[in-house]
Amino acid sequence: MLKFTLYRLDIPFKMKFKHSSAERNRTQSIWVETRNGSYIGRGESCPREYVTNETIASAKKFFLTHLRSLSEIKELEDLNRWSQNHKATIDQNQASWCAIELSCLEWLANREGIPVEEILSLPRLKGAFQYSAVVGDSDANTFRKIIKNYRDKGFSDFKLKLSGNFDLDRDKIRSLHALNINGLRIRVDANNLWTNVDIAAKHLENLSVPFLGVEEPLGVNNIADLRKLSVITNTPIILDESLLRADQISSLARDPEHWVVNIRVSKMGGLLRSLETAKRACEAGIPIIVGAQVGETSLLTRAALVVARAAGKNLLAQEGAFGTLLLETDVTNPPLMFGQDGVLDLAAYNIADAPGWGIPFVKIHDLMKRPY
Repeated sequence: MLKFTLYRLDIPFKMKFKHSSAERNRTQSIWVETRNGSYIGRGESCPREYVTNETIASAKKFFLTHLRSLSEIKELEDLNRWSQNHKATIDQNQASWCAIELSCLEWLANREGIPVEEILSLPRLKGAFQYSAVVGDSDANTFRKIIKNYRDKGFSDFKLKLSGNFDLDRDKIRSLHALNINGLRIRVDANNLWTNVDIAAKHLENLSVPFLGVEEPLGVNNIADLRKLSVITNTPIILDESLLRADQISSLARDPEHWVVNIRVSKMGGLLRSLETAKRACEAGIPIIVGAQVGETSLLTRAALVVARAAGKNLLAQEGAFGTLLLETDVTNPPLMFGQDGVLDLAAYNIADAPGWGIPFVKIHDLMKRPY
């Protein structure tokens, strides 16, 4: 029988990260370890009240409620069957399930001595992955320092958090353009700032910038008004908190030009659900951003690589892989993170052919606390 252990992962940040929905200076994550015999699997997720309405406490409750039935999982078919039989419950506990699922997938892969991809009948990872610069909401001086650092590291793809203060947002955009970055691409994240389509449209249009997309400008799941805003501003809407399940793609398929979907493994409820969402988005011709929760460690970065590769030509951008640029310490050494030009090159890591996630975990239990 499988034995599961749930921890709270507690790692300080090197700097605060702020947007209109939250300000964070340390991780808010859970960690699950799955064991049977000498084999181990590890999973991570980031419960967020403003994303999936989850907390560390609700994750603990989900874990304890289902611990006995989960212990009977022996094969991938058992894992798939369990998730299908508990679909409605997982729909309300996506992040809670994500950490469990990821740990089971690695346990299965380690038992067979193969990478996680092969358990899922996917090709092994190879090549390089291009990441975006993600800039939080901050004062003007801090913002200019951050974007200059990104420019100096070779980034040209930027995601900016909007404040809702027009003068501040305009000055941020101007500061970024003043850096004269070749091939500059900008998308903005409003984190559900506005309740009115006209007010949102006025703010965005007055910024006078052709954005690659605008993420979550209105209330969550307000698809009708988001569609109107996309038409008015001639800008695709990036769905994040408003896109939690693969079955939501069907409502967007009639006008894919208005949408981009942000797939974050923790938010979607694990790797299998993320892959299914990516598959349906590709079939509908909707571009994909593979996103990340603030504070993810290298484990979720590794899982997201599978989704990015599956997105193929539909991949518009990729976020995350900050490693120890944001975290005081990571769960692997070396951390899985982007380098110059925002590129994470797998050739620099010996993980593609290694069993499980293939990343060298360090002794991390000092970073963990039992949540009960």
